[in-house]
Amino acid sequence: MPNICWHRIPFKIGQPKKQIVSKTVERDFEREYEKLQKLEDQTKKLHKDMKKSTEADLAMSKAAVKISGDLLSNPLCEQDQAFLDSMTALDTAMKRMDSFNQEKVNQIQKTVIDPLKKYSGVFPSLNMAVKRREQALQDYKRLQSKVEKYEEKEKTGPVMVKLHQAREELRPVREDFDVKNKQLLDEMPKFYHSRIDYFQPSFEALIRAQVVYFTEMYTIFSDLTDQIDQAGLTDEQRERETEAKLSELRALSIVADD
Repeated sequence: MPNICWHRIPFKIGQPKKQIVSKTVERDFEREYEKLQKLEDQTKKLHKDMKKSTEADLAMSKAAVKISGDLLSNPLCEQDQAFLDSMTALDTAMKRMDSFNQEKVNQIQKTVIDPLKKYSGVFPSLNMAVKRREQALQDYKRLQSKVEKYEEKEKTGPVMVKLHQAREELRPVREDFDVKNKQLLDEMPKFYHSRIDYFQPSFEALIRAQVVYFTEMYTIFSDLTDQIDQAGLTDEQRERETEAKLSELRALSIVADD
């Protein structure tokens, strides 16, 4: 039997002698509800992770724009036209990246994050329906035990009157539970299976947004490379140049070790 979270669904109360809900039905109910509990947890986690991801994306592109702006305002740009041209190209590229990134995030917000939030909003009503079913079950068990108590007593006039009253009290409670129980057993699997049709368009939209964004990024950075990589040097050659310049700086007396 699945390990249900009992603080959310209080099944265990005093049992009447008559088994009023079969073990098979109870197992089916617990299995279906456990699947929905996991779905609720996963939906909330995905919603939280998607928000964090888009916030990190925006922070990254904003930081890149800030860095390129700082570089463009460097005094060296006033003295070196080649450096100014490179930093201007970088700043333009970072601003284009930030603009496309904002469009991507807005699209993900509308097509993924908002639908996740709306879907999560359904679960409180579902959990309340389960609680009402469990309350009806407890009332059913309590009144069934009351009926059994009078059935076991000597059949005197007063006892028979109380037995009749207990049975009359039990009847609408039993019917109420049967309705709630059947409704949940019918609809919980339907709700669970509907998740595919609900989320598939969102995830397809997420993929499209990422494809469009990274296609644009390829274009932006290819253009940037063409503008600043005039010498056509490899990364290894640039690294050697940097090391050589650093060695020249270290040779200066003002930075030499004592």
